Amino acid sequence: MHNWDTETDLFAHSVIGYAIERLRMPKDKRWGALPADELRSAIEHAITVDGSGALEALHLFRDVLMPACRPMDDPMNLAYVPTSPSIASTMFDLVVSASSIFGGNWEAGAGAIAAENQALRWLADLAGFPKGAGGVFVSGGSAANLSALVTAREGYRQRHGHSDRLMIAATDEVHASVRAAAKVMDVDVLPVPTDDCGRLTAAALRAALAGNAGGNVFAIVATGGTTNAGAIDELDGIADVCAEHGLWMHVDGAYGLAALCSNIARERFRGIERADSFGVDPHKWLFAPYDCAALVYRDPTLAASTHAQHGAYLDAVNRGEWNPSDYAYHLSRRARGLPLWFGLVTYGTSAYTQAVDSAITTARAFADEVAARPGFTLLTPPQLSVVLFSADGWTREQYLEWSHLRARQGRWLVLPTTWQGEPCLRVCLVHPATTVEALIGMLDDLASYQVE
Repeated sequence: MHNWDTETDLFAHSVIGYAIERLRMPKDKRWGALPADELRSAIEHAITVDGSGALEALHLFRDVLMPACRPMDDPMNLAYVPTSPSIASTMFDLVVSASSIFGGNWEAGAGAIAAENQALRWLADLAGFPKGAGGVFVSGGSAANLSALVTAREGYRQRHGHSDRLMIAATDEVHASVRAAAKVMDVDVLPVPTDDCGRLTAAALRAALAGNAGGNVFAIVATGGTTNAGAIDELDGIADVCAEHGLWMHVDGAYGLAALCSNIARERFRGIERADSFGVDPHKWLFAPYDCAALVYRDPTLAASTHAQHGAYLDAVNRGEWNPSDYAYHLSRRARGLPLWFGLVTYGTSAYTQAVDSAITTARAFADEVAARPGFTLLTPPQLSVVLFSADGWTREQYLEWSHLRARQGRWLVLPTTWQGEPCLRVCLVHPATTVEALIGMLDDLASYQVE
């Protein structure tokens, strides 16, 4: 398993060959949506006592398993929040894995951590955070939200002591991971209604807090680009309310805060510089591979005292240096921020600005096309790169039927959602290779499907 021989050499070159082959695949390649019926039986006997060899295992993955997956970087994968990792960041992820770096503390991974911190500094600067800001790359938005809220709770307890029930305030449009974090932390969620654009506003937040007499709210979770509609909460006004009440302001920007580097949308995030923490997922719209989320604190001191782990086996760790494991609820971690850093160094930050602006421009052009088309209704102007629209007269069942059929054919992945209680379709654009022409083709298909 750990010796290099002729067979290993051939396998290693085959792995690199597969990676190149995969990255060079045409952008219009169609991927099936569901595994074939024989998928489980095809791998039923894959794990054996003596093994089949690396080349056979690679063939099994390439020929059986991969075709049963739906790559998230397909330009016509428009559901959830897809991904579009750059070639450089994807290839460098192979280097990160091969380098066997423990990214938890400085003494083990100083070089990698220094690079990660440079990428985090770029994000902090985009948000207007002070020089002392810092954070850590974690696995995803769920880990970022949970870690930030645990830090916020610790700060509240230090100031006010322990209370029987604590609360965070958030809207129904907040990401599901925030409610999951509240469940894990055993705290309640104070619901705050959104406005007609799906945003949390200062006025609604103030009213909710005023109506929560005796409630122990310790944090507000705002969103910089909701998953469902791409809505950006009223960050500046929310920051005012947090200052008035002494509350921690966390901004979940897993999808949308990538647009901090946008020339088009940057001003929509006014107030982010006043947050106590924010999270953004480079594996969504900053062109890094899975899994990578950046959690940034305005002042990381409280986070370190909250999350740093101690034990006899950890006493030798140098707490005077920057140890990423101290800033979230983890200990072991890979240096998952390196592919983002490598991409930034390779292409330059202007390339990121252009790519994000490209998706926003495409989303606006598509929204204009929807609004101009008979038989379709644009439900809300896109704030970022999510477009919500309906096909007039369609039911949720019809949306699901069309969606499942086209997904199985590998043509488009578009899933229905709801907006203001009504079913509709949702398109989320992050890939620079997604074109308006391809989206118009999808509209044409929807129009003709109505009469089938």
